[in-house]
Amino acid sequence: MRSCKSKLSPLTLAFLLGSASVRAQLPPETFQPPATGEDSTIKATLAEPQQPAPTPAAGTVRENPKDGLKYVWIPPGTFMMGCSPGDSVCEGAEKPLHQVTITKGFWMDRTPVTVAAYKRFASATRRRMPRAPGFNTGWANQNMPIVNVSWDEAQRYCQWSGGRLPTEAEWEYAARGGSAEARYGDLDKIAWYGGNSGGRAQEVAQKQANGFALYDTLGNVWEWVNDWYDANYYQNSPSKDPSGPSGGKVRVLRGGPWFFTASFVRVSRRDTGEPAVRFPGLGVRCVEEANAP
Repeated sequence: MRSCKSKLSPLTLAFLLGSASVRAQLPPETFQPPATGEDSTIKATLAEPQQPAPTPAAGTVRENPKDGLKYVWIPPGTFMMGCSPGDSVCEGAEKPLHQVTITKGFWMDRTPVTVAAYKRFASATRRRMPRAPGFNTGWANQNMPIVNVSWDEAQRYCQWSGGRLPTEAEWEYAARGGSAEARYGDLDKIAWYGGNSGGRAQEVAQKQANGFALYDTLGNVWEWVNDWYDANYYQNSPSKDPSGPSGGKVRVLRGGPWFFTASFVRVSRRDTGEPAVRFPGLGVRCVEEANAP
């Protein structure tokens, strides 16, 4: 596990070492004169035009029957990605601030994936649960976020539930919830971090949600995203739906864990982890496409 040239406290370092509908084509009409004595009125029956499915309103919530979690609709939009204006502690990998457009809306887990949801996955796929952390012995508290999952395990879970891992751009767009600030509210009110967590992860959805009705996008657990990591990616990344570098050695982590100090728990911060790493502060949040059943 490594961060983007982060300067962590000795306590943190010690812990880390312990990581179209398609419209039918109608055939052309062929005109034939009516026979003598027949009604000369030409009668044609046309298919009723199909109306597109209504677009959900931002913040609309639905339940995924497979994993039992609530998902929130995130509408398409444009935002400024990277170091937030006025944020004086940004690192080089968070720069430059640049405009990004997310062209398609998507559904996103309202919270990090919980122990209860991951148990459904493990049971359905006959997989073993990850090693339980000391703060949730035997996975007794099922409302806690699942942790100790590798990138591959996180991706498999999302695929099983009908989705995928978010791109880094999708994650930051959703995590900001419409805010351009480094945090979408007062840190103690929106996140579990080193200053208020009591040295452990906490149950999900106990703090205030952001503007898209998502909980715990900051603090509590790191969240895997799909992208490979490149410290210089922002310098030439696409302005529409960036999907990250084509390859790399480490994947991007977002959100910050429960033991980070306040200066590290910011929406633009980028951390990294080797895909095979498992860690008590590392969890997952999934997205589903707009047309997911």
